[in-house]
Formats: sequence, C-alpha cells, structure tokens
Amino acid sequence: MDVLINAFVGLHIIGIAALLGGFLTQMKAMGTGTARFGPGMLHGALTMLVTGVLLVGFHEMNGGSLNHVKIGIKLAVLFVVLALVYVKRDEERVEKPLFGAVGGLTVVNIFIAVLWH
Repeated sequence: MDVLINAFVGLHIIGIAALLGGFLTQMKAMGTGTARFGPGMLHGALTMLVTGVLLVGFHEMNGGSLNHVKIGIKLAVLFVVLALVYVKRDEERVEKPLFGAVGGLTVVNIFIAVLWH
C-alpha cells in the first residue's frame, strides 16, 4: 500500500506543478492583461482533485489517521480554483484579480499541505 500511496503523492505533485507552472508562465501576460487559463492548468487542478481524493481513501484503508478539517479546507480551496479555471477556460483573457486569485489560492493550498500538521 505504501508504494501505491507514494505513486499517487507523485501524481498529486505533478498536478500541482501543472497548475502552478501554468500560472507562473502567464505572469508576464497577467501584467499586460492578456493572461488566460491554459488547458494544463485545468488538467493540473483535476489531477489534484482525483489524486487527493484517492490519497485520502488510501490513507483511510491503510489505517492512518487524517486531519479531516485540513483535508476539507484543502478540498474547498481546490474546488474554488477548479471552478474559476473551468468557467473561464475558453476566454481569451482573464481579469488580473481573478487570475491572481487562482495563483494565490494554489500557493495557499500548498502551504496548508506543508505547514499544517
């Protein structure tokens, strides 16, 4: 089970990298007002959602204890990010505050995962 959990942690990190990487590559475009949500950002957010839910299930099946409040907050933040990216995915430009919110919420989710024990 540990190998499976570690494989899905790796996939979860790949999802984070796709979402955050897509945001960071659009930072210059955000400054000019031409930033947009690329397909990689949507796929990264979906990967995070699917692998995160599976990781919770794997930890529960393995008898591990989880902080369900932390998981709930991370899930809520990810739902907001996913909703914003999904709704605005076909638009040629995304408003600066909205685009910045997706990047900020992604970083917040990372820090919740790393710092909240």
